[in-house]
Amino acid sequence: MTEKIETFEEKIPEIVLNSGHKMPVVGLGCATHPLPPTEQLVSIFIDAMENGYRHFDTAKLYGTEEALGKAVAKALEIGLIKSRDELFITSKLWSTDADHDLVLPALKQTLGKLGLEYLDLYLIHWPVRIKHGTQMVNFTKDDILPFDIHGTWKAMEECSKLGLTKSIGLSNFTCAKISKLLEIATIPPAVNQVEMNVGWQQRKLVPFCKEKGIRMCAWSPLGAYGTSWGTNAVMENPILKEIAASKSNTVSQVALRWIYQQGASVIVKSFNKERMKQNIQIFDWELTEEEMDRILQIPQRRMWRGEAYVHPTGLYKSEEELWDGEI
Repeated sequence: MTEKIETFEEKIPEIVLNSGHKMPVVGLGCATHPLPPTEQLVSIFIDAMENGYRHFDTAKLYGTEEALGKAVAKALEIGLIKSRDELFITSKLWSTDADHDLVLPALKQTLGKLGLEYLDLYLIHWPVRIKHGTQMVNFTKDDILPFDIHGTWKAMEECSKLGLTKSIGLSNFTCAKISKLLEIATIPPAVNQVEMNVGWQQRKLVPFCKEKGIRMCAWSPLGAYGTSWGTNAVMENPILKEIAASKSNTVSQVALRWIYQQGASVIVKSFNKERMKQNIQIFDWELTEEEMDRILQIPQRRMWRGEAYVHPTGLYKSEEELWDGEI
């Protein structure tokens, strides 16, 4: 017996990437800690689809690929979506597989967990390589190896040519690292997913990626508020609070709308149904030029500095080197 589904679908705009494929400008982030049981995650992802989300952002690191795959299968079974092609699924290559010969097996493993024949977007998670077989987050400085961006990217291009992913891209890459990659790329990265919010506006990277035709995509658009590693620089910002009150919007809506008006896409992470709805109600109003100017006054500080990848004898000897001065 088919269960009845109630939908509250909000239409999320799509943009065309440099690969020629369309991507919804808002995606649901599938990273969470601690990890809920699989069935609970499946239910959350179905809730998101009922609310109109079609872009889902997961990664090997997150441990949610299998649950997302089950949610896709269930959505098809109950008729919430008519075909897998209605969804845009992103996953990421973890640093233990960031080597030419390990990329294709890693992608095949991801597809197996998701139960899919292809991804819409596959990203290199970090410009870092960690010894293969090392536990994903419990690595030591000795486990960090030289990173061959050229060889790794060539393998990403091969995955694209095999049809296993429609688009390929980067995550946490700077202007300098992208420039180096573009010297050898035959398929340019379609997306660069980075920390971006009103408290870290990526003022150098945004125009650079725009000029190169690479779509910026923001993670932690609300500053990972409420987490042990997050910041209150977004949700408790007085300028955003004033703008939100004047427009009868929430602070999070103003923060997300600001990113959208920068010409970037955004990965939101709320598993609460009501906030899921609010987070995509950002398209039928806009921030004025004066409001955008006020947001420019917000002090800037990178939240996630990547200290784990920095070591005096390693590839990156300082945070300055990791971020090529973009800190």
